[in-house]
Amino acid sequence: MSRSLTTSSQMPSRHKVPGGTYFFTLRLRDPHATLLVDHVDILRSAVSLARKRWAFEIDTAMILPNRMHMIWHLPDQDADYAKRWRLIKSAFSRNLPDSVTPQSEGRANAIWQRRFWEHLIQDEGDLALHRHLAITAPISAGLAKRAGDWPFSSLYRRNRSQSAQRAARSDRDHLKPGFRPVSEVILDTADLH
Repeated sequence: MSRSLTTSSQMPSRHKVPGGTYFFTLRLRDPHATLLVDHVDILRSAVSLARKRWAFEIDTAMILPNRMHMIWHLPDQDADYAKRWRLIKSAFSRNLPDSVTPQSEGRANAIWQRRFWEHLIQDEGDLALHRHLAITAPISAGLAKRAGDWPFSSLYRRNRSQSAQRAARSDRDHLKPGFRPVSEVILDTADLH
């Protein structure tokens, strides 16, 4: 990892370190709810909105029916992960269908647990441990037999993307020299018009 990780002697209170790498767990109030996977597109949009407004990198993401785990890298000079989570939680809650959420208390308060758990990643071993915790969460919850099988994770999306790239390379390997895939030819002819 190219970022420098902070040692515990450098940690200010509340673990707010500009440019830090953090592991987060957020939970829904209802432990039996399935809102996060039922409305994963709304959640993705809320995360995308937060990333556009206040940049951060997602290292790992694991979305379970009633909780999520994420590892973020914050930009240098910025340690305010709380404002990002406020936006994600409120945008997700506001965009759910009316039939899903009670109107009392405010939507975000009705859906999410008030607090979330954060952990400042200390070093490469700590990062590996928390990646493992996130990636194996669907197995621990009895939702998947293998980590890569759970569709609501960065691991699944990464594996699917890598499989598509391998398939594309494999398809090109079977072509005779000088021939190109039809999709490339179509793109070239579209540029002529």
